[in-house]
Amino acid sequence: MTPLVLIPIYIFLTVLNGLMTDFCFRRWPLTSKKAGKIRHFWLIPHILISLAPIAGTFLSSSHLRFALLGIGDIYLGYFLYYGLILALLMLITGVARLIIRRKFTVLYGAVLCFSFLNALVVGTYGLFHAQDTRICRYDIAVDKPGKDMKVVLIADLHLSVNSHLSTTERMVEMVNRENPDLVLVGGDIFTSCYEALYRPHQYSAALSGIRSRCGVYAVYGNHDVEEALFGGFPVTPVSQAFRSPEMEQFMKDSGFTLLNDETVLIDGFLQLTGRVDADKAGDGTNHRMSASEVLSGTDPARPVLVLEHEPREFAALKEAGADVVMCGHTHNGQVFPGNLIIPLFNENAWGYVNVHGLHTLVTAGVGYYGPPMRVGTDSEISVINLTFQQESEQ
Repeated sequence: MTPLVLIPIYIFLTVLNGLMTDFCFRRWPLTSKKAGKIRHFWLIPHILISLAPIAGTFLSSSHLRFALLGIGDIYLGYFLYYGLILALLMLITGVARLIIRRKFTVLYGAVLCFSFLNALVVGTYGLFHAQDTRICRYDIAVDKPGKDMKVVLIADLHLSVNSHLSTTERMVEMVNRENPDLVLVGGDIFTSCYEALYRPHQYSAALSGIRSRCGVYAVYGNHDVEEALFGGFPVTPVSQAFRSPEMEQFMKDSGFTLLNDETVLIDGFLQLTGRVDADKAGDGTNHRMSASEVLSGTDPARPVLVLEHEPREFAALKEAGADVVMCGHTHNGQVFPGNLIIPLFNENAWGYVNVHGLHTLVTAGVGYYGPPMRVGTDSEISVINLTFQQESEQ
């Protein structure tokens, strides 16, 4: 299934959602006699706002497009929590009717009210909770000589139409309070469109304030390209996904040192390798070095830390000589029930896991894609205390 198929699926679910809502209005005694008038009251606004995500996907770059994208992404979050509960309660009510053989017409009002309140409460909570960035701490011991280091990992800022400068500034303050030796940025700084970010120079100025003894190193993610999105998912092929010069300049202005399938020596002992994204290299392809190629020049006697956006190829990286891999990308599912589904498709979907003898750490990220919400997950900064076998003599 291609991402473009998401749009007809969304249209089908929107129509189904509307039909279920209308059915409840017609069966609920309180509204059954006025169902026709009520339908016109809610149906027209519902249709108009449900078209916002689609219009925002295909319109050319403009203030109108970005406004529709912002509204559409917020609507998708509320739509998720209204539609899921409505369908579940409708199913339960239908089964109850078959078993007990009673109409339960009054329950349709309860179904409508509970579904609406669920979307309102959970969606609004998710909007505010997404801005509440937290610190997650980890200890990783590497069995090679080196100096103990405090590493801060941030990822998935997803700067776009629903970003808040104050959240970015607060993230920088939180990072600096940790007094890190090294800061790593694990990709997806943007959400597939540079122009969608209002006043980007203010964001790059804020990010340039990150302080680290050994510098700030970054890799690009699959959304650090220009492409059309629907609900956070691309509807254009990889061959049309290119990184813009403005994105590259933004990274420079932010003070990030980009690593594109290359290795640098940190503090005289730690070999840091940054990988090109596995899905989108930024040049219309998904070409990148293999794990063995990108680590071929590293010294096996010294610790090797790999930074890449997507948590994959752990076995190959371990075989090639990596000791620690740090990633982002998964958002830990971002919104429930995504946090229950993501682990089914990843060896490490979030947090620390030793995979194939390899230390792997996946951060849930600071930002969000699609609905600007966090439900069941946190926006986070990962702070890692890296300890080594002994102090390096370098």
